[in-house]
Amino acid sequence: MLDVCLLGTSGMMPLPNRWLTALMTRYNGSSLLIDCGEGTQIAIKEKGWSVHSIDVICITHFHGDHISGLPGLLLSMGNSDRTEPVYMVGPKGLKRVVDSLRVIAPELPFQLKFIELTEPEQDIHVGVYIIRAFLLKHNIPCYGYSLLINRGGRFFVEKAEENQVPMKYWNRLQKGDTVEDEERIYTPDMVLGPKRKGIKLTYCTDSRPTKAIVNNAMDSDLFICEGMYGEKEKEAKAKEYKHMTFHEAAKLAKEANVKELWLTHYSPSLTRPDDFINEARRIFPNTKAGKDRKSVTLEFEKDE
Repeated sequence: MLDVCLLGTSGMMPLPNRWLTALMTRYNGSSLLIDCGEGTQIAIKEKGWSVHSIDVICITHFHGDHISGLPGLLLSMGNSDRTEPVYMVGPKGLKRVVDSLRVIAPELPFQLKFIELTEPEQDIHVGVYIIRAFLLKHNIPCYGYSLLINRGGRFFVEKAEENQVPMKYWNRLQKGDTVEDEERIYTPDMVLGPKRKGIKLTYCTDSRPTKAIVNNAMDSDLFICEGMYGEKEKEAKAKEYKHMTFHEAAKLAKEANVKELWLTHYSPSLTRPDDFINEARRIFPNTKAGKDRKSVTLEFEKDE
């Protein structure tokens, strides 16, 4: 299962009860953070989660409302006695930008490992995560992210016995390993059924609608997308500043056949997102207005 929490839902500037943009997930004891706006580590504390387990930090782009909370977060992670490396993913220039922010956080007890994105679409395998980054349409290079949690086939004792697989290898084969001993090679398909449906989360903010968003969000269990403006008549302003309205995000969700849409990254002038949610729901019924610390646990489908 994948725990998901919107830590901050404000764009441009924080408001009372609304921190700047950030999303955190937890899976098998490992946490991943997308963006780190001002107030992120406070929101993590308010949620009751820990900064110590953050193994991966993905940055969408280098505007202050998406990265201004990073130096303080890194310091808190260091003070939590973390020593394992932290992977940082983001647009080209990520190391330069983070190093400049670290002037006020120069000494950390863990290593930062940078993965700079150079392609319009790029897959990254880090620890337990498969991350797909895709280029958005903003006024500076900006990426959306899909987080994929794959799920192997179901283990069948009768299949393992039929293929004469020694019991001592069952556990490793269930984990996807191939085992070779003196007699033969054992592969996971000798004990497992077909792969099962995994979990998919897609996060997209600071962009105009694009086909890349639809393609990468396709069939997501949860699609978190910016809704800078609730009013449809503000579409001209959204186009000017390379953002989206609620109804544009809802159209993307419908086209991508996602299960659920959460709106986020609201304009400071949009103090009551729920007032505009019904228009989006007419396009995509399972639309919800995100709010700080809104959470869900995405679970694997139950086996039949």
